[in-house]
Amino acid sequence: MATATVSAASCAAPDQAAPIPASVDLEKETVVSGVVLAGDLPVPGAYVRLLDATGEFTAEVVTSAEGVFRFFAAPGTWTLRALSRAGNGDAVVAVDRGVSQVTVKVA
Repeated sequence: MATATVSAASCAAPDQAAPIPASVDLEKETVVSGVVLAGDLPVPGAYVRLLDATGEFTAEVVTSAEGVFRFFAAPGTWTLRALSRAGNGDAVVAVDRGVSQVTVKVA
């Protein structure tokens, strides 16, 4: 029986640390960008979930080597839930058009 190794590097998610493409119109788009931290240290490989105002799962990405993540979302209130070996944590953010920065602390 064959086994497969899956890592963040083999994930189909875009590079979370890459710059926002120039084609993205930040006057029309909503971007939620941030970092997952355990204390003052970034958490690479954390799973960050985007939950809507009712708590429904919307999307998930894996943080970069620097603990960075990014979602394209609609304006509104979102919960970001980070799950990692360093711990778990939530952050609630209200966003509008443009880029909103958020830090999710895990413990």
